[in-house]
Amino acid sequence: MGRQRNKLMFPAFIVLGVVFVLVARHTLNDYILSIINFVGIYIILAVSLNITNGFTGLFSLGHPGFMAIGGYVTAILTFPAGRKSMLLPDMPAWLAGIETPFFPALLIGGVCASITALFVGVPVLRLRGHYLAVATMGFLIIVQVLIINMESLTRGPLGLNGLPLFTNLWWVFPWVVVTLYVSWKIKFSSYGRSMLAVRENEMAAQCLGVNLFRTRIVSFAIGAFFAGVAGGLWAHLVSAITPGSFSLILAFNIVVMVVVGGSGSISGSFIAGILFTMLTEVFRPLEESLDMYGLGEVLMALVLIVILIFRPGGLFGSREPGFLIHNEK
Repeated sequence: MGRQRNKLMFPAFIVLGVVFVLVARHTLNDYILSIINFVGIYIILAVSLNITNGFTGLFSLGHPGFMAIGGYVTAILTFPAGRKSMLLPDMPAWLAGIETPFFPALLIGGVCASITALFVGVPVLRLRGHYLAVATMGFLIIVQVLIINMESLTRGPLGLNGLPLFTNLWWVFPWVVVTLYVSWKIKFSSYGRSMLAVRENEMAAQCLGVNLFRTRIVSFAIGAFFAGVAGGLWAHLVSAITPGSFSLILAFNIVVMVVVGGSGSISGSFIAGILFTMLTEVFRPLEESLDMYGLGEVLMALVLIVILIFRPGGLFGSREPGFLIHNEK
């Protein structure tokens, strides 16, 4: 009975989500809809970073770098060919003539981010702890510098603007579903248990035959793929993309969501993604009225400190709510 209920949970979530999207698009204004889209994008980011940081115990700050790669690749591929010749006159001719539909462009952007993660992960994932955090932070800075200097493809610090407004709830919600589904299937599989074993005790996992490096780099690449897709959705929601969009502050915010929700908890990352995106929007008018920009980040940091003091494992720890995993094993 419990197993049958588990099989019905995901279809029920999809049905409820479709109903929510239909109602929201017909009753809410564009501003509220844009906030909901950002909520969905942050859920994708938090859940995908949880695959890397939560399941395998890595501490990566490079997620915005993968977002930038996926976002720029998607933007370049979908940018109208007629405008490329005006804004990017030095772009290679073979690329200037390409105008790809949104879905394949998102996939290509995610794959490019994932391939980059594989190349970066080979040297970087041999590091541990704060050394890995510094290395991935360096990767993020390198990506930003490369984007600024590759003016023939990216327009440098000016970025690309006037992108088609493809992103809406019908795009964001399916990608949220795919991210949650993939993450869930990974966690409750033998490979997911290998990831959790690596996080808990590397030596014991290795003695049981778990390949530590392969496990880490696979989780790194999967998380990067969804970060790249989120970057493409982001760019085509705000209709612009610049190097400054993917900063260390964004990396901090995503890590906070994972830590607050609970490292290893998919449900925790989902809920934290919703809460922190909503809090950011609530604090924004306060920042403007007090002329204290950055107040939201300060308050988020304080919330993180309080949670780490009183609940070090986050809201859910590594667990999922009991009604979601009954008889899952």
